[in-house]
Amino acid sequence: MQRTIAITLFLMLLQGAAVAAESPEAERFARRWVYSNPGFDLRKDDQTERLLELIARAKQAGYNGITVRTNRLINFDYLPPAVYYRNAERVRMAAEAAGIELIPLVMRLNGYANGTLANNPNLAEGMPVRDCVFKVQAGQATVAESQNLLPFGDFETFSTPDRADGWDFVDGPGTVSFEDREVRHSGAASLRMENFASTAHGNGRVFKKLKLKPWHQYHVKVWIKTQNVKSPGMIWVRAQGDVTQQKRLNLHRASWDVQPTQDWKLHHAVFNTLHNGDIWLYVGGWQPGSGKMWLDDFSLQEVAGINLLRREGCPVRVTSEDGSVEYEEGTDFQQWEYPQMGRVRWPGHYAVAHPQPPIVLTEKSRIRDSQQLKVSFYHAVNHFGGGGMQACLTHDEVFDGLERHLKLVKKVWQPRTYFMIQDEIRLAGWCELCNRPGVTTGQVLAECTHRCTDIIRRVDPKAEIVNWSDMFDPNHNAVDNYWLNRGTMKGSWEGVDKDVTISNWNRGRMVPSLKFFSDRGHRQILATYY
Repeated sequence: MQRTIAITLFLMLLQGAAVAAESPEAERFARRWVYSNPGFDLRKDDQTERLLELIARAKQAGYNGITVRTNRLINFDYLPPAVYYRNAERVRMAAEAAGIELIPLVMRLNGYANGTLANNPNLAEGMPVRDCVFKVQAGQATVAESQNLLPFGDFETFSTPDRADGWDFVDGPGTVSFEDREVRHSGAASLRMENFASTAHGNGRVFKKLKLKPWHQYHVKVWIKTQNVKSPGMIWVRAQGDVTQQKRLNLHRASWDVQPTQDWKLHHAVFNTLHNGDIWLYVGGWQPGSGKMWLDDFSLQEVAGINLLRREGCPVRVTSEDGSVEYEEGTDFQQWEYPQMGRVRWPGHYAVAHPQPPIVLTEKSRIRDSQQLKVSFYHAVNHFGGGGMQACLTHDEVFDGLERHLKLVKKVWQPRTYFMIQDEIRLAGWCELCNRPGVTTGQVLAECTHRCTDIIRRVDPKAEIVNWSDMFDPNHNAVDNYWLNRGTMKGSWEGVDKDVTISNWNRGRMVPSLKFFSDRGHRQILATYY
């Protein structure tokens, strides 16, 4: 079997790194690509000039390919103005004259599929909430139990010096953690953390073991103030399940948008407990370096309907408390939704938290005041920070949008190669379209990848196709229980046709990874940025 290996140079903004292909019939490392990230906004002349400069620099340095982002062509209600297309043509002609191939990024179905979701935010992948108890009052039903489950989160009581009451663990009382009665958000005290490097691990966190309800949605809130924190991006919230297992499950793991120095600011996190009743909750800094951080007015509440999804595969079910009566939407209660879901600031942007939409009864409803209900639904969640959201891997409307986008990309860029973006899929397989009897999430991704490949071949039969390696690599992310994916991702590689080139970024286990894809007959690109 003949093998071709390409090493891809990744270029972050305008700071470079390295690409390439090896074949008995071709020059060694014949394909030398630059992966431009985050890309260039061709609606703006100055960014177009930067991309033209990059093309010239790439040619001078010996490269012959540059990836281009195509997200401006994905929101069909807000397609770019004429200047975008003029600038795209300038870029295309300059690249052709320089002998630089432009490789557009398409089929974005990873954990950052916000552009794909801009046309319909309800196409995000959903996590299930089962039998959440609501109580009816004055013609509306809301969560029955909404009390603060962290009543000690106000940091008002320190029975032991510098160790706040109620918490199971606080890093370094008296060395890292301190009772502060001078600086606080409200009340008489807050918890101050500093001197992080004084401990072996360099952390400053609070920790609590919790008994929560499986398959329910919870909202964490905390006020944070900082002063000269060296690495504020290391201030995180983590909710973990499977706490008795060696590898705990990160139900939520996200860096908060904390600044090095900021006044008191409210930060949010929303997570789903899935099958877990025992939860470990951490908040604080993981090696944040120098500086000071204050925490105050911490709360945790059961919630419902935050980023509520309404689409095929994500049904809403409302029953009586004993489950004997199922109520009908449109007859017993109005359409349950949050109209701005996934449209905060712009389409495809999801608020971490927003007001919980109540279930509003109709005039002829069979539901009565003071009655309790059981409500089941699906919701989207951003569990890794940065605003990224995962798209459903099965819904037909997702693929209709991807095909429409591809046709626009083909018209504008006239490419020879397309790069599919199907990496870092961290939340998949839960909605009823994906969670089918006998079908694993790995098989769902295999089906999805086949569909995407078929779309490209139908629209542009002669084009080459590249895809990322990680979600199809048993030495990387195609494993059991990867992040919040349901079950196993094994077998996903069956969806990658042999003539699809693999861009391999498995730095940790490069040798077995390269052999795995080579044995399957794939050409490979080595992503040396990693």
